[in-house]
Amino acid sequence: MATIYPNSHFNAETSAKELRDAMKGLGTNEDEIIKVLVSHDNRQRQEISSKYKQLFGRELDDDLKSELGGHFEAAIIALMTPTFLFLARELKRAMKGAGTDESVLIDILATKSNADVKTIKATYQTEFNRSLEDDIRSDTEGNFQHMLVSLCNAAREENPKVDAGLAKKDAQDILGAGEKHWGTEESVFNLVLCTRSFPQLRATFEAYRDTSGFGIVDTIKRETSGSLQEGYLAIVNYVWDSNYYYAESLYNTIKGAGTNDDALIRLIVTRSEIDLKHVASAFLKTYGKHLQDFVKEDCGGEYRKLLLAVIGNN
Repeated sequence: MATIYPNSHFNAETSAKELRDAMKGLGTNEDEIIKVLVSHDNRQRQEISSKYKQLFGRELDDDLKSELGGHFEAAIIALMTPTFLFLARELKRAMKGAGTDESVLIDILATKSNADVKTIKATYQTEFNRSLEDDIRSDTEGNFQHMLVSLCNAAREENPKVDAGLAKKDAQDILGAGEKHWGTEESVFNLVLCTRSFPQLRATFEAYRDTSGFGIVDTIKRETSGSLQEGYLAIVNYVWDSNYYYAESLYNTIKGAGTNDDALIRLIVTRSEIDLKHVASAFLKTYGKHLQDFVKEDCGGEYRKLLLAVIGNN
């Protein structure tokens, strides 16, 4: 269940004027900006942005950037950016400069439908005039690269029906490629995890436990390491329960010293119109604490107000 819905009383001109009033003159009314943006979904925000330009001859994003700063600005711009463009920019950011943020590549590519991946790839090509797959190849290597390229090709089966015979065969193949094999044949894991449908994978994981006596998570932890392990586990955990997958992802952005604000913003903003309410419930069940309370403890000021509004305290 989402936390942000289309506004049933939507009026782009009224909202555009409210945003202009919040930013003109001395000082900025951040509460008004939060109220307007969180009370509309992404499609409506794009219409508000267009109307703002028509009425005032100004770019809404530019005005927001000039008035705001820090993580608050980043979260506001995330809300204002079309979702697939935002994800394409996140992928580019993850591969920009020295080093690669593998966790961003995994989180975006391992959890999306074929249609979503294809849209992200097309958006990436349009925005940067570059191929997402080519950039992945130049920034990653080895079996981790193979996994990402497979995911980037959006070839996951989408038949909702489960083939029990195939599930047993895949379970046997994984067992033969891992626990019963000297070394690990990652190509077998890759084929199954990156191309089978999510319902089929659930059946395969159950068959694997019945066949081997091991959980698939334990096997992946024993047979792989590093970013490849992280990627495989992301697929498995998402398949088992997407709400708990995102709850754990949110927890990992906040726990320990410092907060991964880029990831926190991406997760909260992109799930807000899909399932953030369910994710927050899973967070409470898993960690015994409300997601809102974690945000209150780790974030401050207008940034905290915005995140809490998106999560649901609006």
